[in-house]
Amino acid sequence: MRRGPITDRWVIIAPERAKRPTDYRTDPPKKDDPAKCPFCPGNEHMTPPEIYRVPGREGGWAVRVVPNKFPALTSYPELGREAVVGFFDKMNGVGAHEVVIETPDHEADLADLPLEHVVRVIETYVARLRELMANPWHRYVLLFKNHGPQAGASLSHAHSQIIATPVTPKDVRDRLEAARDYYAKKERCIFCDMLLAELRLGERIVEELDGYIIWAPFDSRFPFEVHIYPRYHSHDFTQITPEHIRGLARALKRTLGKLKALLGDPPFNFVLQNAPNPVPRPGRPDYWATLQYDYHWHIEIIPRLTQVAGFEWGTGFYINPMPPEEAARYLREAEPVGA
Repeated sequence: MRRGPITDRWVIIAPERAKRPTDYRTDPPKKDDPAKCPFCPGNEHMTPPEIYRVPGREGGWAVRVVPNKFPALTSYPELGREAVVGFFDKMNGVGAHEVVIETPDHEADLADLPLEHVVRVIETYVARLRELMANPWHRYVLLFKNHGPQAGASLSHAHSQIIATPVTPKDVRDRLEAARDYYAKKERCIFCDMLLAELRLGERIVEELDGYIIWAPFDSRFPFEVHIYPRYHSHDFTQITPEHIRGLARALKRTLGKLKALLGDPPFNFVLQNAPNPVPRPGRPDYWATLQYDYHWHIEIIPRLTQVAGFEWGTGFYINPMPPEEAARYLREAEPVGA
């Protein structure tokens, strides 16, 4: 059983259940019909009006951002906070829900795209997060990607999503509080300390390149879970420089390419763990006041190779049959697809 320093969560590493990477290989998910795909060029009328575009060749587009047709949260004239029967809390579903269409190519995945195109996708992420964080009601803005039906993707065309929420989610708040408490005791970033420890050990490091570290975390919840951290300290993804965007594009493309080479075309989620919106809160002048010192943004990539079942729901524990040290070794040896 393992527990890491950030989340108060135990993980069971069960190597007796371990398989070889070839046993986890999955076939590519069946692609939707391009003629009916709302994300393909020529079908722009099938989505809500776009809110952002990166121009492409011959008057076309390279990346588009549109509101989600079926949003989880949307705009309201007020938050509408209230109590219900004295015990329950209620508020309007204030927020935003956007879809980033990563490429006009119906068949290509993020790992397959040229590096320059991945740079454009990340530039789009930055631009949209900055715009959404300008709204003080958006307390947290989450960027995530679902790839494959088992990971929650309803359409096969490469895309990612951004959701802005009017509250800081509990899991995010727990991480922020752990980072703040550690900094209060040691005046150091817990993520930077963890990064340095992993680099010294080396056994869970997959790759270090262009200012980024890719590793399999000590308390990996799933087989071949990998995280991408900037080697430099930074709490807010939206402050990334053009140079570091290019480095992140290469790190993300290579990591997804390694997973694809090793595991076929696995369903996966990736999530940007970023700092919350630092706008002032009435009556709370110290709200996340030390974020720039104690937090460290990063991307978590989670292949969906095992099922979350009754034990996990009942205990909050995860059972991972692939020790992260072995996962890192396999990934180090893999030659990325689309390199």
